[in-house]
Order: sequence, then structure tokens, then C-alpha cells
Amino acid sequence: MAYIEPDEFVTKMVDSGESKVFMSTKDTFIRAFMAGAILGLAAIFAITVTIKTGSPLIGALLFPIGFIMLYLMKFDLLTGVFTLVPLALIDKRPGVDMRGLLRNWGLVFLGNFAGALTTAFFVSFILTYGYSIDGGAIAAKVSAIGESRTLGYQEHGLAGWLTIFVRGMLCNWMVSMGVVGAMISTSAGAKMVAMWMPIMLFFFMGFEHSIVNMFLFPFSMIMGGEFTVMDYLLWNELPTALGNLVGGFLLVGLPLYLTHVRTSPERELA
Repeated sequence: MAYIEPDEFVTKMVDSGESKVFMSTKDTFIRAFMAGAILGLAAIFAITVTIKTGSPLIGALLFPIGFIMLYLMKFDLLTGVFTLVPLALIDKRPGVDMRGLLRNWGLVFLGNFAGALTTAFFVSFILTYGYSIDGGAIAAKVSAIGESRTLGYQEHGLAGWLTIFVRGMLCNWMVSMGVVGAMISTSAGAKMVAMWMPIMLFFFMGFEHSIVNMFLFPFSMIMGGEFTVMDYLLWNELPTALGNLVGGFLLVGLPLYLTHVRTSPERELA
């Protein structure tokens, strides 16, 4: 279980951000598509477990399985590239510029959304036998979640919007710690444990994850959730994504970079 020191794995974070900027369009999109699809499946798995056991804690304990699978396969989530790619920019890696950063973010967003939406259609189809019957308890639960986490926030106006934003920040604080956790060891087992802990925390606490929501809210609408696409975008996806960006970069990527890559000279004693 080889542990890698922070000054080594934070350099790996910068290297990873740089490599994502130069990755081909095909590879970027495919990896993002698969990440969104797998995370959507993990979300419905955790919700199903919660319903069947009556224990949200068990659902949260098992949700990280999806995150671990996709990161071991080197697939990419928008929340992860929010944290890693800016590091290559501020480190002034050759050829890395704002255009390349925005290109990467845009492709990953589209891939994540396409993958999550595909899983939403797959799951809704099998729950309803091709939309011929009601989706049952799972459909009812997801519809209620969709309504409460759009219209429920809307009822509080600006305070509701800011609440989603902060929940998005807290989410990607933990998710990005999971991304970093995948780099702190060369052992697959150690990587899994390091990723598991912060992902379980974010899910159990009900923080807002933009890619989970790319699955959850379209699925909720298909299952009869009474809110609109605009409700979803304005009162969840937009503030969640912005919060994920701020939380991942300011609470994980930048602090680690400033103290382990761009370190200051040691203090001299008089």
C-alpha cells in the first residue's frame, strides 16, 4: 500500500490537468459519457437500496461504488476537471490556455450529460416495461426528490439559489478529495478506500452534484415529476455546477497547489 507524498501527488494533479487539455475530442467525450452513465447508475442503485432497506446510510455507504469504478477506468467527471485543469493553467504549462480549459469543460459537460441522460432512459424503460406501467415506489421517490430540489429551492428565492450553490461547493470539496484520493497511492485497494470516504459523506449529507443531477432530474421528469426543464436548469443545475466549480478549485485544487507545488521559503530563525 504505497503512499505518495503530497508534493508528488499534487504534481500529478497538475500533470493530469495538462493531459486533459490536450486529449482528443473523441477520447474526452467518450470518457465523459461513460462517467456520466456510470454515476447515474450508481445514483439509482443507492436510491433503490435506501428505499428497500429504509436506511439512507446504507445507500450512502454503497453509492461510492460507481465513483470508484469510473475513476479506476480513468473516465472523467465535470467535477474532477473543474479541480484539475485550472491547475495546469495557473502553473503555466506550455500550450495550456483559457480556450483549452473551456474546451475541455464543455466537452466533459456534454459527455457527462449525454451519458447520464442515456442511463435515465434505460432505467425508466425497465422500471415501466417500456412505459406501459407505473414506475412504482422508485419512480414516486425520484419524482418527489426532483420537485423538492427545484421547486422547493425556488420557494425561497435568492436564499434558495444560494443554498444550492453552497451545497454544490460542499459537494465538490468532498468529491475532489475523492479525485485526489485516487492519486495518493499506487495500490488499487488504497485508492478505493481513499475515494470511498469523502464520496459517502457528500451523498449522505445531500450535497448537490451536477452530474448526479444530470441523471436524477431528467429521470424524475420522465417518471412524472411536476417541474419544467427551465426549473431544473435555473433552480438546480446552474447553481450546482457553479458551486461545484468554486468548491473543487478553491477548497481542494488551489490550496494543495499553493502549499505543495508553489511553496514558500522556510522561515529563518533570528
